[in-house]
Amino acid sequence: MSDQTRNDSRPHAADVPAEIPSNQSGPDATDQTSRSSAPPHLERAPLAYENPAFLNSADGRLIRILAEYTEPLARFRRERIQDTVVFFGSARFYGREEADRALELLENTGSLAAAPQHEQPASIPEIAEGTASELGRRRAVAAVEMARYYEDARRLAHMITTWASSIPSTRHRFVITSGGGPGIMEAANRGAHEAGGKTIGLNIRLPFEQRPNAYITPALNFEFHYFFMRKLWFAYLAKALVVFPGGFGTIDEMFEVLTLVQTRKLAKNITVVIYGSEYWKKVFNFDWLVDTGAISPGDVDLFHFADTPEQAFDLLKVGLTTHHLALEARPAVNPEDVFGPEFARTL
Repeated sequence: MSDQTRNDSRPHAADVPAEIPSNQSGPDATDQTSRSSAPPHLERAPLAYENPAFLNSADGRLIRILAEYTEPLARFRRERIQDTVVFFGSARFYGREEADRALELLENTGSLAAAPQHEQPASIPEIAEGTASELGRRRAVAAVEMARYYEDARRLAHMITTWASSIPSTRHRFVITSGGGPGIMEAANRGAHEAGGKTIGLNIRLPFEQRPNAYITPALNFEFHYFFMRKLWFAYLAKALVVFPGGFGTIDEMFEVLTLVQTRKLAKNITVVIYGSEYWKKVFNFDWLVDTGAISPGDVDLFHFADTPEQAFDLLKVGLTTHHLALEARPAVNPEDVFGPEFARTL
């Protein structure tokens, strides 16, 4: 073989790899390069249901709404609550427990702060000295009335709870329920508490400071973000509703339930008692609504007026007994009477 042939058969210099430095050779060099270019250690991601940023975002709204349904439902089951009697009424006035207790008007519904001094009911000395404003005088009269309603609500709740505790049942019947705040709500929870029964407070988180009243059963103290979920729980377990004098919130809640009754959206009979006929007939002219055709004549039979705790209790007892206790006491239907003996055996 010629020298030329031998030379052509040798590898060209360009085909021979350059000598690799000893400190960068082999598989360990590749691993070291990979490690030096890797991102820093990554922490575990939070579980979706433990991620506050997600739960409090717009995307987490559905979860929050479901939580305000399922969490109360679990508690009601755990506390063996079968049904409720709901009290609505003004949150702005405290009751008069002793003769020397000052009546005070609150700043807003559910607020802890008092209204400004010029909006407060006038005191007896101010009225006697002629220094009270016209607004102060009017509110002084109203304050006395509201204090009376506080005591009436307290007594009525006590009467209902005492009666309900005598009903044979493995679950708690006709549990007094309120919006959880002060005023009439506090009076209702207080009366039930003093009668030794469980009592429910469905509070709502508002922009201003507020707190639940002290008479709510701790395990049945709820706070809602969504008004509509709170309203659902007012209506869902209620077998009766008592509406004491109040303002926007009370009116809203009262007509919410009356509309459900009127349109037959409730799969139950609910007894509605409107307490304080003089007050409410000044606020609403129900006869005028009938005369103008805005409501049917029969719609005024959807509720009853009462002016004393005893009168209200009698109405509630009759309604609850007739529509619920009496029906529950009926013997169970025998399948054989409906389907016949042959078919009943296959059920």
